[in-house]
Amino acid sequence: MVELRSLLFESSFAALLKKEFLQLLRNRQLIFMIVLTPVIQLCMYGLALSPEVEHLRLGVLDYSNSPISRDLVFAFIRNEVFDLFPSGGNPESLFGQVRNGELDAGMVIPPEFERKVKAERPASVQMVLDGVDANTAGIASSYTYQIINDFAIDQNPRNARVNDAIKNNAVFLYNPGLIAAWFFLPGVMGMLLVISGILVSSATLLREKETGTMEQLLMTPVTSAEILLAKIVPLVVVLYANLGVSLAVAMLIFHLPFRGNPLTLIVVAFLSIFVVIAVGIALATVCHNQRQAMLVAFFINMPTIQLSGAMTPLESMPPFFRGLSLFNPLRYFIVCIKGVLLKGVGLDLLWPSICALLCFAFVLMSISAYRFRKQLA
Repeated sequence: MVELRSLLFESSFAALLKKEFLQLLRNRQLIFMIVLTPVIQLCMYGLALSPEVEHLRLGVLDYSNSPISRDLVFAFIRNEVFDLFPSGGNPESLFGQVRNGELDAGMVIPPEFERKVKAERPASVQMVLDGVDANTAGIASSYTYQIINDFAIDQNPRNARVNDAIKNNAVFLYNPGLIAAWFFLPGVMGMLLVISGILVSSATLLREKETGTMEQLLMTPVTSAEILLAKIVPLVVVLYANLGVSLAVAMLIFHLPFRGNPLTLIVVAFLSIFVVIAVGIALATVCHNQRQAMLVAFFINMPTIQLSGAMTPLESMPPFFRGLSLFNPLRYFIVCIKGVLLKGVGLDLLWPSICALLCFAFVLMSISAYRFRKQLA
């Protein structure tokens, strides 16, 4: 006990560790990155990124001009998916407005629409959608089909009996409200951890190079392993704080659930933090200054984030990139954090991803430690 206390509070390593903590706390840019960046990024992604489409500009040519046709137009605009905009007096001008980007969709209701609906005969309307934004057009097409189908059933309830033979009782697990932010936020947490972890860890070492204090550290009675460990410990604490702030913002503002074991998340986060610190240290041994490290980190972070499943599902990627994502440690962290937060799963299901993170942490930290000792030699 005495030896441990001496090591922690009275040794040269303890003094070095204290110096690293004080140096990090005096860095105002770092404090800003830890506290305000997660708040800004999570709010921006949580509120701005949504697969829902609303307020599409709809132009209508109603040649039927009947109560039923007006009910159909009202069915389109009552849920604020479509907003009614003025349109030309003929189909050519209407389609021209869609082509020029003045409207997102155009609808033409034929003159015989009411007569066919009352006679219970097939009645059709023509829809034209702007397909430049393929994602929006696909979602709008689904909305259009659902609105017209519901309207047809309301007008002729006897047609609904056809659907009685097959019933679809869908239940959405883990996200009953289909809140889009719950999908994006765990990925944003991983993204923030990677970006801040690599930048902070590389900047910490490169600052020593630029100010010339690295040579002074070599003259102190500490080993290269103690120097590296004194650099890593404050970074682990800082990145845990970054993740804690991100999690607090997600839970308080977006009501992101926490259904799993906090200890599992702590273990997963520890391995992921070690991975990003190892990448940052390796980057610092290659680059000559902080500006160069930021540029190189940009080329590392972008493919890491894109191939992680943070923003887009891995299943939607081409097979080549899906296979390439197996070498991306961020992929496994996002699988774990989504499993812990949203599904409440434990180590019995997450152990393959945790083992992958453990392998990445061991290999990358070994390489970084070797290059760091070689640089000090």
